[in-house]
Amino acid sequence: LHDGAIIIRENRIYKAGVLLPLSEDKKMEKKYGTRHRAALGISEHTDAIALVVSEERGTISICEGGKLVAMENLTRLRNELMRLLRRQSLTPSRWWRSKGNTRSGG
Repeated sequence: LHDGAIIIRENRIYKAGVLLPLSEDKKMEKKYGTRHRAALGISEHTDAIALVVSEERGTISICEGGKLVAMENLTRLRNELMRLLRRQSLTPSRWWRSKGNTRSGG
């Protein structure tokens, strides 16, 4: 799949090709495109953790709580994901519930 997001819930692919809300952050650097804006947007509206893979730069970034952070190596990525997943809420966000989803996951 090339377009759209993949939603993972309970360690399984729940949906694919999902269109996410784009961030409207005017301060976001111009080097970031739609993929990064979508990842940032979902993290602004929900408790979701979004991973973004940049084809152009070959980098991976994590978006959480409206912040985008580039991971400089695999160890940092792994540590950051473990930290975020340990504290991830089991309660679905308001945005997620508004889409008709009642189970946890973001």
